[in-house]
Amino acid sequence: MNKRTRRTLWVVAAVLLLLALAIFLRSKAPPEAARLLPESDGIIYVNLKPVRGFFHKEMKPPARVPEYQQFVDATGMDWERDLDQAAIALHRMSNPNGPNGPVAYSMVLVGKITGRRLNTWLDTHAASRESYAGHTIYSIPSEGRTVRVAQIGYDMVAISNTPTTEQIHSMLDRHSTAAWPFAGSTLLNQHYHELPLLSMAWGVGQIGLPFSESGAIDVFGFSLPLEADSTIVASLSPALSLQGAMNLKVEEIAPSDAVAARQYAALTTLISFARSFTAPLPDNAANNGLKELLKTSAVTVEKRNRVVLKATLSPALFTAAEVNENSPPQLAPPGNAPASK
Repeated sequence: MNKRTRRTLWVVAAVLLLLALAIFLRSKAPPEAARLLPESDGIIYVNLKPVRGFFHKEMKPPARVPEYQQFVDATGMDWERDLDQAAIALHRMSNPNGPNGPVAYSMVLVGKITGRRLNTWLDTHAASRESYAGHTIYSIPSEGRTVRVAQIGYDMVAISNTPTTEQIHSMLDRHSTAAWPFAGSTLLNQHYHELPLLSMAWGVGQIGLPFSESGAIDVFGFSLPLEADSTIVASLSPALSLQGAMNLKVEEIAPSDAVAARQYAALTTLISFARSFTAPLPDNAANNGLKELLKTSAVTVEKRNRVVLKATLSPALFTAAEVNENSPPQLAPPGNAPASK
């Protein structure tokens, strides 16, 4: 083997090694939609492609309010059909009685949701426009707030209803450096590596903020002994042991070992009470799914200050989530982004 051949082989080997390293790093990196989110108090992410397979097998399409139907007709875009990923940043508001309520949102949506028709709709409904980092930001009035929307890629839209432009600007700035796999907010860098592999939906940080009422977090009608501003790492991933089931894991990072011990005792008591409360309920899809969830729920303390709740969500629980024709959800276009109570 001559010197030129050896040199060529070394170059090919080096290129292959770098390519393998790049693929490995990308597999460990957070989704791009989550990497684009600005600094925040909490992050919620859902990969809707696999989630549809679990939740929507037998669900009927939700009914549309007239405003949403007009949006679909004008843009040709339907959230139910065309949205593939949603990454949402939660921002605690200093004035909970302001137009945003206690929480404002910034989000990146991915799917077949961009194009000229959406641009025309945004231009028609915008009260003002701003050019920033090569993108047009449309400001749309909505229930006392301003919702800012920008198309930032062929399949990606950034939306924010925060009081200032800082967050939408941050998402556009991050988009220019999105190729770096470990770019992202402080919160994402701190906790993403703690999520289980193949998580289809997850949340990190103060993700209880939008689900709390007077500081309490309510789930399935039960008030959880968790503070809205608790640091939580939660995930939903496929359960390999049962087809169609999901593994739920919620980890609360307590400020001290003593607090973790109290939270462990409170959660254990709540689960025991919930089991007793639901035991006499009649058999149906909703009740049986809830009973199975409670039956598989287990609470442990890990690393002394982390309270971990694990449970299995059975297919029966997903079947029970089927949309009721008599009380359909009210879908809304971007101008009516999620609002706080």
